[in-house]
Amino acid sequence: MFERAILHLDLDAFFVSVECLRNDALRGKPVLIGGSSGRGVVASCSYEARRFGIHSAMPMRMALRLCPDATVVRGDMEAYSKYSNLVGEVIADDVPLYEKASVDEFYADLTGMDQHFGCWRWSRELRDKIMRETGLPISMGLSINKLVSKVGTSESKPNGSRLVDPGTEQAFFDPLPVRRLPSVGKATHRKLSLMGIRDVQTLRQIPARLLVREFGKHGMALSQKAHARDDRPVVPYRDQKSMSTERTFQVDTTNVFFLKQELTRMVSGLAYDLRQKQKLTSCITLKLRYTDFNTYTKQIRIPYSASDRQLIQHAHDLLDRLFQRRQLVRLLGVRFSGLVSGRPQLDLFDDADKDSRLLHAMDQVRKRFGKTSIGYG
Repeated sequence: MFERAILHLDLDAFFVSVECLRNDALRGKPVLIGGSSGRGVVASCSYEARRFGIHSAMPMRMALRLCPDATVVRGDMEAYSKYSNLVGEVIADDVPLYEKASVDEFYADLTGMDQHFGCWRWSRELRDKIMRETGLPISMGLSINKLVSKVGTSESKPNGSRLVDPGTEQAFFDPLPVRRLPSVGKATHRKLSLMGIRDVQTLRQIPARLLVREFGKHGMALSQKAHARDDRPVVPYRDQKSMSTERTFQVDTTNVFFLKQELTRMVSGLAYDLRQKQKLTSCITLKLRYTDFNTYTKQIRIPYSASDRQLIQHAHDLLDRLFQRRQLVRLLGVRFSGLVSGRPQLDLFDDADKDSRLLHAMDQVRKRFGKTSIGYG
């Protein structure tokens, strides 16, 4: 009997699965989703491609060296968003409380279902319904919390399911490599390995204070995860359509250099928020209010992106086109709209690997010291 029952659902190789629905000839082949230029990166890849050592965020040049026969597909974020929403609609029809964690990942709170139907049986029927109505493969995990369910899903991929009965969480976690825990990236894994910590059981036996000493706040999170503890609730899904920020200046100005500096800061902050919420934007709107309170806006549609570099360039172009009156400016604002859920691969299909690494490093600094702690010059 589950006192608390949390279901995790994760679409398998989602972008590739959608492309296979659209083109049946891709099934069973190594497929790479991403930019085909020399600067492109892999946004997603099929399981057949992963056998060659290819993974997301790998430079496309390197991926094609590992698998020269792979098929490269540019990718279509609008189509992926459409199918993601379709899966969400199937879940919403049957689940009173669910959360859309990203474009391909969902949580559902099934607490109390055991009294009427049985959580595991109900979960399997929901998974079957999703696959039947969308044609997409999906894996799932069911346990007492989000963390264990997510790891259960990962261990069942591809196209599988995993039940972790109440009271068996630690037995399930202990033999796993520490790399299987969410948010244990390359740097953390390397440092844990140097400390002789390679499986979750060993990590669990390390005192929390020692992990905090070595990893800061992340050390306490590591200790909690090693003990399979997670009290995060399932947050009801609300699809955010836009995000914006604006600034009213203390002294009205015509200084274009100053305006672009402020715009860069504002766009960088919004783009950081996009990436933290795993969102991409397809429309930028710029707002200018002059000293006489006349207000003007201009917008541009863009390929889906969460890249500072791309978004700042578009915003500066809008400012150059909008700021024609050369009157004193009282207020500057910027808004991102047309948002879709998606893992933040910058300009999703064409970003340079170097830009990706730079932005990842900047985001790590922002997480530790605040989102205004670093930016572009």
